[in-house]
Amino acid sequence: MDTVDKMKETYNENLVKKTIEVLRVIKRNDLVERLVSLASKVTLNMDKPEYKDKESFDFSEEICGTEQHKRESKILPTRFPLQDKYEQKFSPADLLKIGPPVKQSHDTSEKDLAHIFLQRLMMLDYRARYSPVRQDNPVVSGSQSVLVFNIYNMFSDSAVSDNSLQSYMHPMDVQMAVFHCSDSFLKQTVITKLSQCQYVLPLLVPDPVTKDIECPLWTFRQIKKTWKKTQIKDNSHAITMKTVPICKAETPMVFFFRLGSLPVSKSQLMNTLINDRHSTFFDRNSPGSSKSHLLMDGVAEIAWYCPAGKPNDSFTDCIAFCNLHGDALSFEKQREILIEKSSVNVVLVPTLEKGQKSTTVIQDLYKLPKPLIILITDSVCGAVQMKNNNYKMGLKHRSQPDVSGELRGIMRKILSEPHRSFQLESMAEVSGVTVDEDDEVCKTGKAAAMKLVNMVQGMEISNIKYTFLPCQDLCHEWCKINKELHHLKGNIEQEKSQKLHKLRIIRQNQCEASCSELMKSFTESLLSLESKEKEYFLKWTQILIDALSTEDISLILQSYDEKWTEVLTLKKKHDKSDLLTSKQTELEKLSQKLQSATFGLEHIFREMGQIYEAHREVQAESRHDWAKYPELAADLMISGHPVELMDGDAGHVPLTWLSSLLDEVIKKLGDQRVFVLSVLGVQSSGKSTMLNAMFGLKFAVSAGRCTKGAFMQLLEVSEEIKKDFKFEYVLVVDTEGLKAGTATLHHDNELATFVVGLGNMTLINIFGETPADMHDVLQIVVQAFMRMKKVKLSPSCVFVHQNVPDITAAEKNMDGKRRLQEKLDQMAQLAAKEESCDAECFSDVIAFDVQTDVKYFAQLWEGSPPMAPPNPGYSESIQELKNIILSKAKQSTGITISHFNRKIQDLWKALMNEQFVFSFKNTLEIAVYRRLEVEYGNWTWALRSNMLAIENELHTIIENGNLNKVEHSDLFNKMSNKYKEVEKDMTKYFEDDRDKEMLVQWRGRFENKIKEFQEELVRGVERKLDEVIQQKKACKKLDDKKTEFENKLLQKSKELAHQL
Repeated sequence: MDTVDKMKETYNENLVKKTIEVLRVIKRNDLVERLVSLASKVTLNMDKPEYKDKESFDFSEEICGTEQHKRESKILPTRFPLQDKYEQKFSPADLLKIGPPVKQSHDTSEKDLAHIFLQRLMMLDYRARYSPVRQDNPVVSGSQSVLVFNIYNMFSDSAVSDNSLQSYMHPMDVQMAVFHCSDSFLKQTVITKLSQCQYVLPLLVPDPVTKDIECPLWTFRQIKKTWKKTQIKDNSHAITMKTVPICKAETPMVFFFRLGSLPVSKSQLMNTLINDRHSTFFDRNSPGSSKSHLLMDGVAEIAWYCPAGKPNDSFTDCIAFCNLHGDALSFEKQREILIEKSSVNVVLVPTLEKGQKSTTVIQDLYKLPKPLIILITDSVCGAVQMKNNNYKMGLKHRSQPDVSGELRGIMRKILSEPHRSFQLESMAEVSGVTVDEDDEVCKTGKAAAMKLVNMVQGMEISNIKYTFLPCQDLCHEWCKINKELHHLKGNIEQEKSQKLHKLRIIRQNQCEASCSELMKSFTESLLSLESKEKEYFLKWTQILIDALSTEDISLILQSYDEKWTEVLTLKKKHDKSDLLTSKQTELEKLSQKLQSATFGLEHIFREMGQIYEAHREVQAESRHDWAKYPELAADLMISGHPVELMDGDAGHVPLTWLSSLLDEVIKKLGDQRVFVLSVLGVQSSGKSTMLNAMFGLKFAVSAGRCTKGAFMQLLEVSEEIKKDFKFEYVLVVDTEGLKAGTATLHHDNELATFVVGLGNMTLINIFGETPADMHDVLQIVVQAFMRMKKVKLSPSCVFVHQNVPDITAAEKNMDGKRRLQEKLDQMAQLAAKEESCDAECFSDVIAFDVQTDVKYFAQLWEGSPPMAPPNPGYSESIQELKNIILSKAKQSTGITISHFNRKIQDLWKALMNEQFVFSFKNTLEIAVYRRLEVEYGNWTWALRSNMLAIENELHTIIENGNLNKVEHSDLFNKMSNKYKEVEKDMTKYFEDDRDKEMLVQWRGRFENKIKEFQEELVRGVERKLDEVIQQKKACKKLDDKKTEFENKLLQKSKELAHQL
C-alpha cells in the first residue's frame, strides 16, 4: 500500500498540504494529482454521517475541484468586473471623472461595489468598507436574501465550493481587491484616504498570484501625522507638537500576532488600545465580518496612535501598532521581519503547553533582548512580570476594558525605558521583501526629483525662493507698478511713459535672471521624461519639498511658541522695559518668517509663468525652451493637476501666461464647453477639504499651508452622464480664505469679485450658522458688478454652512434665511441706487434662491483630532451638495474654454481699473462715506467763504493804507468763530448721525483733514495779502521815486536853462 492509499484511511488536511508541497519539490506531479483527487472526494463527502464528527477545516487552493473552478470562472466576470483591472489598473484619472451620484442605499450591486467603495472613500466616508452586497446573479444561488460578492476566484488558480458562494463577502477582501487593481498613484491616494479615515494601512502584502511579499512604501509618502508629545521637565508637563511625514517618523512599534486559533479577537483588543470609539482595525465584530476571506491572510497592517497632549491620552508619544493577519505559524517570513523591526512583541496564544510549535516560537522570542508580552486566552492569571522585561497575562473570564487597561499600563512602563525605534523607510532595507519604490519608473522619477531638491537642501525656504526663483521677487514690483498704471494722476502721458519704461526694465531683468539651475533642471525633466516618469517626478518633487517645508515650519512654530510665552510672561509682570520691545520685535520677525515659509510645486510653476511672460514681452534670445512652457502646463492641467489662476503672494493674474496655457488646452482638447464652479469663504473654513472630498481633487488643505491665491482644476464629465449635460468638463476654482491675517480689505474684495465673476456657480462657504462674515464681501461684489457694466456676467451662488452639529438647523433657521434674503436685497437696492442701476434684489445680480440654495453641513470630525475619524454625516452632506450642483449644472450651457479665457482677461482688466469700491467693507459703508464727503464739502465751503470775506475785508484795509503786516495768528483769530461752528457741526454729525458707529472709523481722519484745510486756507490768504502789502509798498516806493525824479528833472532843466 503506497502513501496515498495510507492517507485514505486517516484523512488529515495539514498532512495532505505538507505532502503536496514536498511532492512538488521532488517533481512528483503524478502523486500530486492523486492527492488533489483524494481531497476533492473527501470534500464532496463532507455531508455524509461518517464525517460529521471530524474536525472542521478550511480548504486551500490545492484541494479545490477543477470542475467547480471552471464552472465558477464562467460566472465570475459578470459578478465582479475587476479582472481586466488587475493588468489594466485603476488610475486617479478614473476617479477624477464626474460620474453618476454615489448610491446611499443599504446594499450595493456586485458590479458597482469597487467603484462605490472608491467614491465613498474619496468623500472620507469611513463606512466605505462596510458596504453590504446585493446578489445580482441568480445562477449562483437561489436565495434572494443572501448578500454575496465572489472575488475568490479572481486571484486564485482554483475555485471555492458552492457553499462559500452563499456566504458574506469579507469587506477587507473588497478593500484589498481594489488595492491590487489600482496603479501606484491611486494606491497612494487610497492609502492616504484610509489614513484620514483613521484606518489601519497595509504594510506587508503577499502578492495574490506569486505570493511574493511586497512593502508598499510609496503609498505612505503623502501621509503626515501630527501629535503632541508630553514630557515631564522640572516637575511640570512640557508639551511639544510634531508634524512629520509618516515615512520618516521614528516611533516605537508594537507588533501583535497570534499563534493558533483564538476565541478572542486580536484586532478588537488593539482597537481598545488605540481608539475605543472607532474600529481602526477590522475585527470579527465589525459589520460584514466573516471567517471566509481570501486576500487578508499574511497581510501585515500598521496604524499610529497620535496623542493630543491631554491628560486622558492613552500614551504620551506617537506609537506604531502592527497586526499580522492569520496564524503567524503559517506566515513565518512576515513574522520574523516584524519581530526584528518591533520595539515590543505581543503574542496571543490559546494555551502554553510543551511540545506545541507555538511554544517553540515563544521560547525563541523569550531569548530575545526585546520585551515580550504573552496573552493566554485559556488562562485566568493576572499580569505577571518575568525576567528581561517580559510579561504574561491570562484573558479568560476578563472583560475587554480590564485587559486593555492592564496591557496599556504594561506597555507604558516598557516604553518609558530605552527601546528600539521603528521607521517606515527602513522597510526598504529588509531582504526578501519587494518594495514598490524599487520600480524603475519610480526610481527614474525620484532621481530627477532628488537632483532638484539637493540644490536647495539645507537652505531656508525664503532664501530658496530668493536664490532660485528670482522672477517672482521681481514680479512683486512689476505688479505694483502695473496697478499704478491704471490709476494715473497729474501729467498722465509723462507718468504713463515712465511706468511703461520701468515695467520693461523689470521684464528684461527677469529674462536675465531666469537661468537658475533649479528651473533648468525642472523644465528639462518635464521635457525629457516619459509620461509615468513625469508623474513620479512631480510627486517626488512635491513630497521632498513638503518635507523641507514641514521641517522648517515646525522649527519656526516651536520658536514662535517659546517667544510668545516669554512675551506673555513679561506682560504679566507689567514689564515695560526694552526687553519686552525686543522680544515683541523678534516675535514679529518670526511671524513674517512663518508667512514666507511655504514652498511647493506651485512656486516653481509660477516661476515658469513669469519666465514665459518676460520672454514673450521682451522677445529676448534665450537658451531656455520657454515657448514650450504653456504646452507642458496644459498637459498637466488635462491630466488633473491644479493650475494657479491668481498669484497668491503678489495678488496678480498672469494674463499672458494663462491665455497661452488655455490656447494649448484648446489645441489638445478642442474648444470644449466647461461649467465653472468656484468657492469663496473665510480662512480655514474648509473650502479645499470640501472640494477635495466632493471631486477627489488635490488642493492643499493643511492648516499650516492654506491655499493662497486661486487655483483651477479640470474635470471631465464621464460618458455615462455626458448626455444629460450641455458641457464636457467642469472647471473647479479654489481660492485662498478671506479675512486672513495679512490680507487687506482691498485684496479680499478684489479676490471675491474675481472668483464670483468667473464662476457659473460659486459656493459661499461659511463656518457655522451665521453668514455675517460673508455679507460685507458679497455687497462689494454686487456693487463691483454694477460698476463693471462692460463685463457681461451671470453668476449664481449656493451658501454652505459647515460645522453645524444640529441636524434640524435647516428647519430652525427659516427665520434666519428670511433675514439673510432681506439683508442681501437691501444691500443690492442700496448699491443699485449708488450706481444708478435697475436692480431691486440680490438675485437680479447674482442668481440665488434662499429656499434651495442654503445648505447645512455636519462637523468634519467625529470627535477630537488627531485620532478622530471624519464624520459620516459630513460625507453625506458632500454627496447631497454634489447632487445639487450637478442638478443645477444640467440647466446651464457652460462656456467654451476660449470664452473663459476672454472672461479672465476682461474681468481682471475691469478689476484693475476699479479702485474706489474695493476699499470699503460693504455697500452701506460706501454710501455713508459718500454722504460724509458731501458734508465735508459743506464744512470746507463754510470755512472758505468765511476766509474769503476776511480776505476782502483786509484787502480793503491794506488798500487804504491802514495795514502794513498780516499776522498769522490774527487770521486764525478772525476765523476762529466760524471754525468753532464747523467743529460743532462735525461733532454733532459724527455723534448724532444714524450711522455713527460706521462713521467713527473716519472721524479722526476728517478732523485732521479739516485742520489741515484751515491751515492751508490761512497760509494761502496770508500769502496773498502779503503780496498785496508788498505790491502797495512797491507802489508807494515808486511814487516816492517819481517825485524825486521829477525834482531832479526840474533841477536839471533849470541848470540847462541858465547855461543857455
